Amino acid sequence: MRRRRLARLPLAGATHLATNLALDQDLLDRAFRVSEEATKMAAVTRALQEFIARREQRRVAELFGKPDWDSAYSYKAERARKA
Repeated sequence: MRRRRLARLPLAGATHLATNLALDQDLLDRAFRVSEEATKMAAVTRALQEFIARREQRRVAELFGKPDWDSAYSYKAERARKA
């Protein structure tokens, strides 16, 4: 089986992969509108960047886990001590 070579287009100093995607038109229109990007390609790129950033943040948060809750801690007592 031969591998097809994908075209990569240089745009704004970065390399972009030329591809065809079947996207939900309503989602694409909403993303374009709320992103306030100049092009649909820029809106999709921003959506992907934000999606990746959000997932990476979630992974970092999961690494730390839930903090242990100290039931004896009193923020009111801490405030009074500082004053």
